[in-house]
Amino acid sequence: QVQLVESGGGLVQAGGSLRLSCTASGRTFIGYSMGWFRQAPGKEREFVAAIRWSGDIRYYADSVKGRFTISRDNAKSTLYLQMNSLKPEDTALYYCALGSYTNNWQDYNYWGQGTQVTVSS
Repeated sequence: QVQLVESGGGLVQAGGSLRLSCTASGRTFIGYSMGWFRQAPGKEREFVAAIRWSGDIRYYADSVKGRFTISRDNAKSTLYLQMNSLKPEDTALYYCALGSYTNNWQDYNYWGQGTQVTVSS
């Protein structure tokens, strides 16, 4: 089993920045691709970004490309999402997920509980 715990969410003004973290425990973090998804009230879960297990290939949704950066520190078993130039439409519950490198949430095996990001205009 893998446990994923997100942190770093909060309330920020439009144009501001936040860095989300996702710490894994329970089994090795190395060798697994991971991703970030988000879900706003009344909307479907949406892909944000993914990173290969090696950390050398990253994949972003068009809506966040150029503003968000996904990274990982395998030594700390931690996944990050640096979010810059935040917009009100980025407001959502953000989840990290382990097990795949696709934009399809059904391909991922393990999920965190989510951290709330709220961007005020």
